[in-house]
Amino acid sequence: MKKILMIATLMLATLGANAQEMYAKAMAGGVLSNLVGDVSNNKMKIGAVGGLEIGCNITDMFAITGGVLYTMQGCKNDLTDSNLNLNYINVPVLANVYVVPGLAIKAGPQIGFLMSAKIGDISQMDYHKKIDFSVPVGLSYEFSDVVIDARYNIGLTDIYKNSGGDKIRNGVIMLTIGYKIPM
Repeated sequence: MKKILMIATLMLATLGANAQEMYAKAMAGGVLSNLVGDVSNNKMKIGAVGGLEIGCNITDMFAITGGVLYTMQGCKNDLTDSNLNLNYINVPVLANVYVVPGLAIKAGPQIGFLMSAKIGDISQMDYHKKIDFSVPVGLSYEFSDVVIDARYNIGLTDIYKNSGGDKIRNGVIMLTIGYKIPM
């Protein structure tokens, strides 16, 4: 384990030394979220997202970004007309491949930390797993220092502690606008 951490640290240090440009990007926007898998009677719920990403352009065609995003997720139950509100701190690490200047295809792993889970004012934290793994895939377009980003987060983790064998995951569509600040 120590060898893997040392190799990863050396790789990141090398990337930083060869980086053409590093930047921070403040971003905010909206999400459409739902629970997917072995679940029914749910509708998409509207939420918000905001946070900060740090990026490193390795070449003109490739960049790596890592961030911290507060994301309001969950779903609306069609039968009870109530919302399941799941609030996460998500940490994505994305590879960005620029197919043309300004237009990037992006994908990578993301870990989410559940901060709260409620239906109305009633806590649901005892029923949900605290960690959520997903894979965001999407596109972004940059003009000047403004970035428009669209992603779909493919949930990999069954988010319920005791789902009785059912697989219930997060599915999140995210649209943000951000502003790049050179570092």
